[in-house]
Amino acid sequence: MNISTHTHKILHTVIIFCFLLSACVSGNNDNRQVFSFNINEGVSTLDPAFAKSQATIWTSHQLYNTLVETDSNLNIVPSLALRWEVNDNRLIYTFHLRNDVYFHDSEAFLNGKGRRLVAADIAYSLGRIINKATASSGAWIFNNRVDSLHPFTALNDSTFQVKLIRPFHPILGILTMPYCSIIPREVVEKYGKDFRSHPCGTGPFQFGFWDEGQALVLHKNPQYFEKDTQGAVLPYLDAVKISFLDSRATEFLAFQQGQLSFLNDIDPSFKDEVLTKAGELRKDWQGKIVLKKHAYLNTEYLGILVDEKNAIVTSSPLKIKLVRQAISSSINRKKLMMYMRNSIGFAAEGGFVPAGLPSRNAESVKGYPYDPAKARRLLKEAGFENGNNLPVITLLTIPTYADIGSFVAKQLEETGFKVQVEVIQKSLLLEQTAKSKASFFRGSWIADYPDAENYMSMFYSKNPAPPNYTRYKNPAFDELYEQALLENNDSVRYQLYREMDQLVIDDAPVVPLYYDMVVHLVNKNVEGIRLNALNLLELRWVKISNKK
Repeated sequence: MNISTHTHKILHTVIIFCFLLSACVSGNNDNRQVFSFNINEGVSTLDPAFAKSQATIWTSHQLYNTLVETDSNLNIVPSLALRWEVNDNRLIYTFHLRNDVYFHDSEAFLNGKGRRLVAADIAYSLGRIINKATASSGAWIFNNRVDSLHPFTALNDSTFQVKLIRPFHPILGILTMPYCSIIPREVVEKYGKDFRSHPCGTGPFQFGFWDEGQALVLHKNPQYFEKDTQGAVLPYLDAVKISFLDSRATEFLAFQQGQLSFLNDIDPSFKDEVLTKAGELRKDWQGKIVLKKHAYLNTEYLGILVDEKNAIVTSSPLKIKLVRQAISSSINRKKLMMYMRNSIGFAAEGGFVPAGLPSRNAESVKGYPYDPAKARRLLKEAGFENGNNLPVITLLTIPTYADIGSFVAKQLEETGFKVQVEVIQKSLLLEQTAKSKASFFRGSWIADYPDAENYMSMFYSKNPAPPNYTRYKNPAFDELYEQALLENNDSVRYQLYREMDQLVIDDAPVVPLYYDMVVHLVNKNVEGIRLNALNLLELRWVKISNKK
């Protein structure tokens, strides 16, 4: 296809897309505050019990609330709960609820009007997650953590309790997850499995319509309970319009033409057009759009299977710690970030836990700066001087990261390794890592909740894969991990996290590559987007101005 024909096809798609968006909100009015964005992969469900993908998490976050939430600095703050307390043995968390929260209107309610939220709704919603009949992808969040008989109890309409099996400090973080969104029993029972397309929550936006694969429209919730610091009712926006263009080229052109309010991340094919190698806007874009960047709780890494009982490990040189350390010393992460990522992210020369968490592992844990001489020395100590007698090792990766895989392979070859990069589909890689069939693989870990424990759980020997994809086992680590779960003093717990992280880095079952960064390209007329390290799309405080 020649460039001219390709451009015309993209323009044609954008024209259809723009027509669709203009029809999405009835009563078209220039004064309406409408925020538009695109989700390439589409949305599979609006039921928060299945809020596993970013697409579902972002839409759930607009429709629902949780008991508590994280602010832009990752502090746990009230949402549906006004306050809470923990008993002396730290097994019972008691939440006191707001009394001014109402569900969105639904035909399932009397006269179609949304009723007030009560504690029984919390108990129902959280209980639904662990109910096997629901088959929620989030059922694991409460596994071996909450009491098996009475995990969730409504003491009265405004008081709710969670009962744990043993102390688990990150439970508040877990309760901020979209899986823990609060929904009404009546609506779920009326629609059954079709609740996925008839959502009802208490969030700042309520369901408008959903043409699957085409567009999703959410309208302002006129009964929303939150107010800004001046006492004005949130949200400011009248509507949110979501398109599902699967072509990143079409999406980018729509953004250029002002049909999208923002872009999440920059497709690799456009990053050099928009960004300098230092990660700033090129001159052609300055003054036209706004670039927003923020630390993201995601660590990109190479994983190495270390279960010595596994046949593919016993025959691999990767079972030797010195070899794994040599791999980590061979990679120039700063060069990778500049040339492969346009400085979007931070070179992972510290711990496995990324930048942005209060335990500050990324800064305090000693990792592996680029040192090819050290890598060659480590290989020599392992019995593979100059790479002699080293068999070919295969690095499994997915298409999106094929270029990074090639970069890593070249770096390793310079210190004596022989590397073959095998590009496979993401679903196959996930299957192979879950079944311990991948000895050397590219991976990423995005935080489920804002606590370093979520990263350290990947290396606790009693955890299966996932999350322990490398099958790492170290009794000293396990002891520190169990100690951290019982520790209520933040500074002491953070020190334990750093000690655990150092053990992992020293044993090298993983090779951290970089700590990720949230990147948003935002139109100039959008105000009030708040970035956070979990990359939640916060639209409560967003305004659309008339300035161009």
